[in-house]
Amino acid sequence: MHWLFTGHLRVDKITVKIAELPASLQGTTLVQLSDFHYDGLRLSEDMLEKAIALTNEAEPDLILLTGDYVTDDPTPIHQLVLRLKHLQSRYGIYAVLGNHDIYYSHSKAEITQALTSIGVHVLWNEIAYPLGKELPLVGLADYWSREFQPAPVMNQLDSAIPRIVLSHNPDTAKILQQWRVDLQLSGHTHGGHIVIPGIGPVVFYYKKLLKQIPKKLRRWVTFFLGDCSKVVRYWEWAQGFHKVEGNQLYVNRGLGTYKPGRLFCPPEVTVITLISHQKNG
Repeated sequence: MHWLFTGHLRVDKITVKIAELPASLQGTTLVQLSDFHYDGLRLSEDMLEKAIALTNEAEPDLILLTGDYVTDDPTPIHQLVLRLKHLQSRYGIYAVLGNHDIYYSHSKAEITQALTSIGVHVLWNEIAYPLGKELPLVGLADYWSREFQPAPVMNQLDSAIPRIVLSHNPDTAKILQQWRVDLQLSGHTHGGHIVIPGIGPVVFYYKKLLKQIPKKLRRWVTFFLGDCSKVVRYWEWAQGFHKVEGNQLYVNRGLGTYKPGRLFCPPEVTVITLISHQKNG
């Protein structure tokens, strides 16, 4: 049932203010794509083709991919990159890996190699400068990996310089509060999967609902629906734009559909325009 209720692909356009953004980068356009789960079940070829077309229509300066290209088996990445090679941007495509991309011991290397083969720059605790030295791009290891160690990377940057951070799991925003993060881009949550309009993701109430179900039936519910409550701790950041203390976070709802499916939570292509503002303004 997890692939039956997907909904129509939506383009969400946002404008993000960055303090001390250089004048030369005013109006920079980014496109974020996330959580493909390309495995023959969770993402249709038609939707993937539309997502690529809509990305290219935005004429982005930079395309940013925030993880989970496959589900478990990394093999489908070799077919996915044949589609992703049609993505177009002025200054390239940069990516981080998600928890599903490191599922097996060989997954990380295989997926990194496949993405690299089409010119995608995969960042794993690394800093890149596709937009110049005045706006670094940081790509972190997945939160659930043993190599998630942001300090050695973040401490390399002067706090006076704005930066964008790619981190698959939005829970990392809590840890990253100790550094300047002008824009963190994450995915992982699929927007909360099932959303009650005007209220929010059902997962907020999931644990309470489970307690009302007899124990004998509870395991069957979690078998079919999964235990979404364990995906992240901070479900209030399940999708969209958030202020996390002085930092800014945007969470993409993803393209692929994972159990228990989607309801009022459409797949997403995010188009982001950067503008400057005075820090004390």
